[in-house]
Amino acid sequence: MTHHDASTFAQTWGLVLFLVLFVGIVAYALWPGNRDKFNKASRAPLDEE
Repeated sequence: MTHHDASTFAQTWGLVLFLVLFVGIVAYALWPGNRDKFNKASRAPLDEE
């Protein structure tokens, strides 16, 4: 395997990996079951406790 082959492989599968991770993170953030948790976290700095 040459440097060019390794570089092409890393660029291609690295892009696929980061795309899958990005879609997973966005799906987690927008999942309806997580709404209350994120709303609570967004109000935490404003709470007087």
